[in-house]
This record gives sequence, structure tokens and C-alpha cells, in this order.
Amino acid sequence: MPRVVPAVIRALDILELFLDRPQLSAREVAERLDLPRTTVHELLVTLVARSYLISVPGQPVRYRLGMPLFQLGSAFAGRLDLVREAQGVAREVAAACDEAVLVAVLDGADVIYLVKVDSTHPVRMVSGVGRRLPAHCTAVGKVLLSSLEPAGLDAVLANGALPAMTPASITDPDRLRKHLDRVRDEGVAIDNGESDTAVRCVAAAIHDHTGATVAAMSVSAPIIRWTPQACVAWTQLVREGAATLSARMGYRQP
Repeated sequence: MPRVVPAVIRALDILELFLDRPQLSAREVAERLDLPRTTVHELLVTLVARSYLISVPGQPVRYRLGMPLFQLGSAFAGRLDLVREAQGVAREVAAACDEAVLVAVLDGADVIYLVKVDSTHPVRMVSGVGRRLPAHCTAVGKVLLSSLEPAGLDAVLANGALPAMTPASITDPDRLRKHLDRVRDEGVAIDNGESDTAVRCVAAAIHDHTGATVAAMSVSAPIIRWTPQACVAWTQLVREGAATLSARMGYRQP
């Protein structure tokens, strides 16, 4: 096995400390990492020499992150591919539950499905990549609507009564607002036959490196396989899947 270089690990540990603090002194770095001050001094001098850290003006023993880290982060963010990353994670979640896993984004008042991984069951849900559905009728859509700022949600609901896909669809804007409050609090949404009477779904949000909600992931199954026990298990799976995909998109949990 290739050998891990301890000095590089320590240097990366130092840089990661700045994820939580805008500035740190050499003493604080040494205390947080439990490293000798001489070792910390040598690492800091090296990082400063390469501009990964810079001294705070007027406080030469305090440091903050330098421009190369911004450049690296920007390069990483620019190369992220939501669809490619989502396909990999969706396959993992689908393999764990053997149900359909979908990833969608919000487009106005609708959702558009970007990724779908089917189950192996002969009875499966009918949906596909590129399909557009009213957001308020779907689990992924309700997650995405719940993430909107008040003005954004107002714009979506500005036309009054919402179209129904099934008798279970929420068509009253005020009722939907209250429902979205609960979705926001719980972190997941359930489509309880609101887009298709024969299908149930549970969804969770996907965040990017800025913390913004950029998509949602759902596990969907025919009602014949949607039991209370399965719902609990699939809710946990979709939470974990969405968190994994968020991490791949650069999101860091607060």
C-alpha cells in the first residue's frame, strides 16, 4: 500500500480548521491539533510561502485562508456534474431498497426529473427522465418548494388554486403553505398518492457547496409495497442518499 505522508496530513488538518474559523493563531492551531509548536510553525511557514495561508494584516501571528484555496474550490465547483453524481448515488440507494429512486429539480411551479433508477420488481412506477410534473403534487417538489424564500413561494402560488393530479392532491395554497412548513421542519416530504393514486414516495433535499437546495431525491414504490415499516426504512435511506449526494456536491453540514 502507498505510504501516507504525515506532514501532508498535518498540513491539511491545519487548513480544515479554517472551515469553522476565519482566523487562527499559531498557538490556537497547535492547541486544536495537539501538535508541537515547532511543527506547527514549520507547517504554517510552508503554507504561507505557497499563499495557502496569509498573515492577517497587523497581526503577523494570526492567519487566514489564501487565494489558491478559493481558486481550487472554484475549480472544483465548476466541474461538479449533478446528473453524473446523482446517477451514482441513486444506483446505490436503489440497490439498498430495490425501489425506484429519482432525482429532480424545480423549474417554476414544476419539477423535472433528471435521474431515474428503476427497481427490479415487475410492478414498478411509470415515470422517466425529462418528465415534468406539478411540484406541489410530488414529494420531490414539496421538498423543493419548502426551500424557497417567501417571495419565491409567493410567485409560485400567485395564481390561486393549484391543479390536481389525483383527489389527494393539495390544491389550496394556504393548506399547501402549512404542509410545506411541516416538510421544512421534518426535512422530508411524502407523496401520499398526490401524483398517482397507486404510488407513494418519500423525498429529501440535495444541497450544493453554497448550502442552497438544488435538487431533491425520492424513493418511490407502488402502494402494494408501501408498508409503515418500509416507509421508515426508505425515509432513512433517502435522507442518507440525499446527504451523500450533497456531500459530493461540496455541501458541508453546519
